[in-house]
Formats: sequence, structure tokens, C-alpha cells
Amino acid sequence: ANNLGGVKVTGKEHFMYFAFGSNLLKERLQLANPSAIFHSTGRLKDYTLNFGLWGEHIDNRWHGGVATIEPKEGEEVWGVIWRMCNQHLTSLDQQEGVDRGMYCPLEVTVETSDGTTLLCRTYQMNHFHACLPSPQYKQVHTSCAKYLSDT
Repeated sequence: ANNLGGVKVTGKEHFMYFAFGSNLLKERLQLANPSAIFHSTGRLKDYTLNFGLWGEHIDNRWHGGVATIEPKEGEEVWGVIWRMCNQHLTSLDQQEGVDRGMYCPLEVTVETSDGTTLLCRTYQMNHFHACLPSPQYKQVHTSCAKYLSDT
């Protein structure tokens, strides 16, 4: 890893991915992205976590709102930083619905639990409409949050 202005950059074969929502679950993320390896927990400053729908499409596999981030000064979102092979960038984009216009990829600076900052890929929902998460999605998110608090 190189150190550029305080931001660690991994080699060309890998990228760092900041996950929140259902991609906190290793089992879910590794279905299509088997190279995902837990790096650390991380904090994204000046963003907030929201639940909603892309457009007004409630007919999704979760049957309710899903997680997204939105810029908000003074707030923070906690999540997991995964180290992934570049070959899985396309499958991660597909999982996030980039090709369907559901989410757009962002490059963000995330602070790890030891204070290091990393440049990470993450995703923000397009055409966001607030909507409560379904009981199933809420259960997944709650169990992931409990796991994070134990690490």
C-alpha cells in the first residue's frame, strides 16, 4: 500500500469498498463477490444513513426501503471496509443496480477504527424516496449493527 497525503491506496489488483446496509453481511456480499475480505470497521464523516426506495419502486426483493447514504454535515455512518479484487468491481456494480440507475458509485474517504483514512468505493441511491425498511431488511440491518458493535 502506498501513502498519498494520509490516504492509503492499495495495489492495482484490489480496491476498498465501504459497505452499509445488507452488504455488511459477509455471506450476502460474497455470493457474487467471493474476493471480499474484511479489512476493518469504518466511519464515513458528514453523511447520514437513510432508508428508502429508488424512484417509487416498492416491488423490490426486500419489500420496503433499503439503505442509502446522503451528505449531511456533522453526521456519520458506520460500516465495514472490504478489500476486494478489481475483477469483482463489475459484479459489485451489478449487485448495486448501477446498470439500472438504482445506485451510483462514489469515492469517499473513510476513517478506520485505528484512525487511518482509506479511499473507498461506496454507493448512493439515485432518485431517493424515503420509505421504512421491511421487517426482514430491518432484521438484517440490526443483526449487522450488533456484529459491528462487537468488533
